[in-house]
Amino acid sequence: MDDDILLFGLTLAEFESISLKVCLAALVLYMLFIIGNLAKESKAGRYGTIWLFVVLGLGFLGFISKGLIQKILGIE
Repeated sequence: MDDDILLFGLTLAEFESISLKVCLAALVLYMLFIIGNLAKESKAGRYGTIWLFVVLGLGFLGFISKGLIQKILGIE
């Protein structure tokens, strides 16, 4: 089943891997947009905006660092 060509010469596993990375990156960018919009709508100011990005951004920063640590240690 893994030898079947799905689209553009990609196997199912390759397609899933690429689409996961692309969609996850799009989700992180959308979350950054939401945080920025929240800071603008609430009139948070400079320091409030910085804290919003730091605190709310730590969630996906931790998720990204988890993937990097797994890759470095070879746990994947």
